[in-house]
Amino acid sequence: MRLIQLRVADDEELEAVQTVLDDRSIRYVLTDEQRGDGAASLVQFPLPPEAVDEVFDDIEDAGVDADHYAVVARAETAWPDQSDAAERYEDRISHDELRGRAVGMNPGVVTYYGMTVLSAVVATAGLLLDSPAIVVGSMVIAPQVGSALTASVGTALSDRELVVEGFRDQALGLTVAVLGATAFGLLVRYAGFVPEALRVATVQQISQRISPGFLSMAVGVCAGAAGAVGLATALPVSLVGVMIAAALIPAAAAVGVGIAWELPAVALGAGILLLVNAAAINLTGFLVLWGLGFRPPEWPEGWPTVGTLRDHAPTVAAVALVLVAFAGASTVTARQMQVETAVNDAVADVLDDGAYESLRLLSVRTRFGGVSVYRLDRAVTVEVSRPADEAYPGLVEQLGRAISDAIDERVAVDVTFVERQSGTSERRAVRASSRATAPRMT
Repeated sequence: MRLIQLRVADDEELEAVQTVLDDRSIRYVLTDEQRGDGAASLVQFPLPPEAVDEVFDDIEDAGVDADHYAVVARAETAWPDQSDAAERYEDRISHDELRGRAVGMNPGVVTYYGMTVLSAVVATAGLLLDSPAIVVGSMVIAPQVGSALTASVGTALSDRELVVEGFRDQALGLTVAVLGATAFGLLVRYAGFVPEALRVATVQQISQRISPGFLSMAVGVCAGAAGAVGLATALPVSLVGVMIAAALIPAAAAVGVGIAWELPAVALGAGILLLVNAAAINLTGFLVLWGLGFRPPEWPEGWPTVGTLRDHAPTVAAVALVLVAFAGASTVTARQMQVETAVNDAVADVLDDGAYESLRLLSVRTRFGGVSVYRLDRAVTVEVSRPADEAYPGLVEQLGRAISDAIDERVAVDVTFVERQSGTSERRAVRASSRATAPRMT
């Protein structure tokens, strides 16, 4: 519930407010206020969150300037609850409260950037230790939810100040996260805190974040939508903040690891994932808020005119920026999806051969394997289970040829054999690798 306190300056305004409240069967309390130049009144009444915008619109239509003095406060309970006061939307807060909640979620500068660095360092440690629990811990302390949702709210309400603040804090925050992860990665690498022979691209927590595909992009899309719903309704957004951080902070840390270990493919893959997730969060957050009915002031019904778009330049500019970023990153992501599908089909076709009927496919991972001036090279890791007394010396070469033909790109293929024995829990992993190069298409 919300407790509304509205100050009216004279009897004419008071009568207009009373008419609106009586028409909606809203009970209220009236308090007279004496001042030097006359008398004023304070009207107090409870409302459900979704009714605040409607009632204030009616009050302003009646000729009362609610912006002169109005307070919307939280109330634990009220009697009567006046649930019938809302007509259009369910469980949706007002425009002003939405803006207030977005602004309130942004911490101070020192807190924001300090916690960003700490979360990036923790995420980097979790990636290098291959520890999902530590990576999740970095998401809990990350403060990115405030800046992301501030940008979405500013775009939906055409609030230039919020748009600038939200996108600026996001860009600077993620840059600080990458720099913090890079510095920490350089420290642990050259100080000898991790094995010198460690291949960071093969660490599971890192390899999962250097190949942006559909599943990775879905995280950003759902995070932005969930954040907007949580902010725009009476639901808490604390847990939603973890979801948004999950789409951003580990990817930023992976970029730092790629830079620290001088692996352009790792940095590029994680960077694309970071960009597409950030764009997806902002885009879906805006679309959800728009779908819930949040609009800029004086936004017309139906299609906007050129003049309306000009008057609401912050919304137009922000949407255009997000769409360009999302489209650019999504192009690479879409190509990666095509490659992954082709690789999966090629591996399945090879293993369908009767000579490999004893093999069991465990996993297929496709990632960026190298970066050159003209193209991105792919690296594919195939894990299969085989009987302990059987060998498949030709499998690696056959997979390499099939995958190269399927994607028409240079590809490095690693095959990991996991031996199995009946009646025992013993497992031994043996790795074989091959590099096959497909003809370059012109």
